[in-house]
Amino acid sequence: MGIDVDIIFKIAGVGIVVAFLHTILDQMGKKEYAQWVTLFGFIYILFMVASIVDELFQKIKSVFLYQG
Repeated sequence: MGIDVDIIFKIAGVGIVVAFLHTILDQMGKKEYAQWVTLFGFIYILFMVASIVDELFQKIKSVFLYQG
């Protein structure tokens, strides 16, 4: 039931890319675009985490509602 290491690396990778793009856009004076990039990155990671939590709840539900 352990979490895959791939998910952790994906989240870290998205965070690094978003931070890089935010810094570049901010230095170019495109603060609005930098904020949008950060927001979209956050929403993408939020959906990834939501799918993991949904999978966890499905496993918990299957344990407690076992109809053997």
